[in-house]
Amino acid sequence: MSNLRKISPCLWFDHEAEEAANFYVGIFKNSKILRISRYGEAGKEIHGRQPGSVMTVQFELDGQTFTGLNGGPVFKFSEAVSFQIDCADQKEVDYYWDKLTAGGDPQAQQCGWVKDKFGLSWQVVPSMMAELFGGPVTPGTERAMAAMLQMKKLDIAALERAYAG
Repeated sequence: MSNLRKISPCLWFDHEAEEAANFYVGIFKNSKILRISRYGEAGKEIHGRQPGSVMTVQFELDGQTFTGLNGGPVFKFSEAVSFQIDCADQKEVDYYWDKLTAGGDPQAQQCGWVKDKFGLSWQVVPSMMAELFGGPVTPGTERAMAAMLQMKKLDIAALERAYAG
């Protein structure tokens, strides 16, 4: 039986798909490497990879299946696609923030967004954000938004204080 879902992300790496998969599996609970496939001789003139080197790594992060592809340096990640991590509390926000920022781009950190050491963008978001911003614009939401725009890692207590006025 396949662990694949009908839709699952494929992440294009230069050559670090296995390293990235191990990094992510080490961060997210209930995660594992599912399968590794390797390049063969066929198509070497097109893909340019050494036979036996890693082609794809299928992995699962807390129930979500991903595939990492070592496709070469042609394509890079951008902030146009990111993965949101729904965090129950500040402890969880701090955990994911600390793990994902290790070796990442400090210039790409704003309003809960982080770019990890592989260039992949993540949003480390507390669940309570839906309560603050899920309804009509109010003076409280305006204050919370102004506070959030000053933050890198989101601070739940500070957002709640700003919302309350």
